[in-house]
Amino acid sequence: MKKLIFGSLLVFVIGLFPANAQTYSYKVVTSVESIVSSGLGRSRMISVNDDRNYKDFTSTQTEDDKGRNKSDRGDMRVKGFDETKLLNFYNMAGIRFQNIATNDALVSSKINTMSAEGWELAFVTSAVESDAGKGDGQGIFITRYVFKKKNQ
Repeated sequence: MKKLIFGSLLVFVIGLFPANAQTYSYKVVTSVESIVSSGLGRSRMISVNDDRNYKDFTSTQTEDDKGRNKSDRGDMRVKGFDETKLLNFYNMAGIRFQNIATNDALVSSKINTMSAEGWELAFVTSAVESDAGKGDGQGIFITRYVFKKKNQ
């Protein structure tokens, strides 16, 4: 009986630690939609093609040292990315619902394409910087779509 209990416990504990732990790659797609009145803003969906290692642009701060970055900001800039035009939320007449529907169709197309390429939508986060009051008239609605894919 002890052997049966010990064997069952051993199988359970081994099952807690998968033999081939899955690792993932992640990709972020960002949409920036203008909420500038009169349709003067620019709206885009951005998907990066180039890779960057964050460690190349990270410093450690200490009391004695300002911790300067290893690389120049010019080295940090990504030049390889896809830029999909989106429509602004507003036009001369005000909010334009047809523009929102068009943007939804384009974002859905991007999500469906990435899904077909093996990417899984992991989560979505959004924020808004809206009109700050009289005379501002500027703002953006930003959404980040985070995708993951199992590494082979």
